[in-house]
Amino acid sequence: MNSKQQSTLDDIFRDPVLSSIPWTDIERLFVALGARISEGNGSRIRVSLNGRLATYHRPHPQKETDKGCVKSVRRFLTGAGVVKTD
Repeated sequence: MNSKQQSTLDDIFRDPVLSSIPWTDIERLFVALGARISEGNGSRIRVSLNGRLATYHRPHPQKETDKGCVKSVRRFLTGAGVVKTD
């Protein structure tokens, strides 16, 4: 994982929850962690990581991820065994 992806991971676990994380950065983090991403209908994507599966909608027309989705990504990553490192 490079420094940009580490920064994205830190942003996901930051409190209070940020609403300014670009969705493309989150997808790149998923890939760096070894997740498989498959396209669904419309703006849907399915993410599989360490035996966990989640479905997300890519945000549009804005590129930033809203707080609710960031919380969902945080829960998904925690459930998949990904923890924030200091």
